[in-house]
Amino acid sequence: MNTSDPEKAQGHWLLAKMGKRVLRPGGRELSEKMMDALKITSNDNLVEFAPGIGKTASYLISKKPKTYTGVDADQDVVSRLSAKLGNNSAKFILSNAADTGLKENSADKLVGEAMLTMHADHRKSEIVKEAHRILKKGGLYAIHELGLTPDSIPEENKAEISKKLALSIKVNARPLTQKEWEDILTAEGFKIREVFTSPMLLLERKRVVEDEGLLRSLKIGFNILTHPDAKKRILDMRSVFRKYRNNMNAVAIIAEKI
Repeated sequence: MNTSDPEKAQGHWLLAKMGKRVLRPGGRELSEKMMDALKITSNDNLVEFAPGIGKTASYLISKKPKTYTGVDADQDVVSRLSAKLGNNSAKFILSNAADTGLKENSADKLVGEAMLTMHADHRKSEIVKEAHRILKKGGLYAIHELGLTPDSIPEENKAEISKKLALSIKVNARPLTQKEWEDILTAEGFKIREVFTSPMLLLERKRVVEDEGLLRSLKIGFNILTHPDAKKRILDMRSVFRKYRNNMNAVAIIAEKI
């Protein structure tokens, strides 16, 4: 992860450098609501795709599953989280979410947050297919992604939002409508169990305080104010989020392998 140049850094890593820890489109509330719905037990073998800074990983490991495996394609992420969170039952491996190398039918529950959005549709399907391969029959796959609303949003509007997002966050983001997210999952052999949605307010003051707490929020604000290049980028991201707020949301889905 290269965050040294604020002009080129991917948006989520730039925010992380400023001190932000919750980087999911629906915030901490939607993230925890989704994970709590998984009803993780001490008998579960968990897998997480793209743990990133480790906020979700920490929450999942705190549930004391039988095993936890975080899969990330960034060596820096794997090394840092292995040192911070790794233990006898929790490990992080360097691998690609579309081809993890994990055993077939080996996981009970799998989590991926804010990562499918960052891929083209065919790549999304490859990752979902890999999730299906890894999970046991009846296993649960939980995703938390950036959504478009309503389901009937015109294609030209989708294209415009994707283009503006890509320019702003420096990632080729491709959000989908709730129905499209569900369709990708069902096409690869999953049954939709639960769907949760929330507004996409990632950079709004109220959501930041809810996600980070008051003291960390003040620290994040100070960091942004004292880094003009980062401030410019973050304000640009927020302006894009605000411009399209009526057509963007956060979608969390729990699907069952059938």
